[in-house]
Amino acid sequence: MKSLLHLFIVGGLACAASLAVAGERPRVEEVRQLRDAGKILPAEEILVRSRKVQPGQVVGLELEREGGRLIYEVKLIDNANRFHQLEFDAATGALLRHWGK
Repeated sequence: MKSLLHLFIVGGLACAASLAVAGERPRVEEVRQLRDAGKILPAEEILVRSRKVQPGQVVGLELEREGGRLIYEVKLIDNANRFHQLEFDAATGALLRHWGK
């Protein structure tokens, strides 16, 4: 459980660092402001939603801008060692895409 908490902390910071806008990386504070203002859901909420859609071990979490919309991208591996990628609308938490290999 401690490693999962570490993943949340590191994942949240990685989320902030990976938010790309026209090749620029915003400061961590900008992502925090979006979350605090209710414009995006916390990463923890997205992880809970992703596990309901596809159980497995989370191996990556990113926050990206696609077509003017903020998207959480969650990568995980299921119990059969298959890779899955899920995309959620960062504002609403709606599942946008789910594919696996």
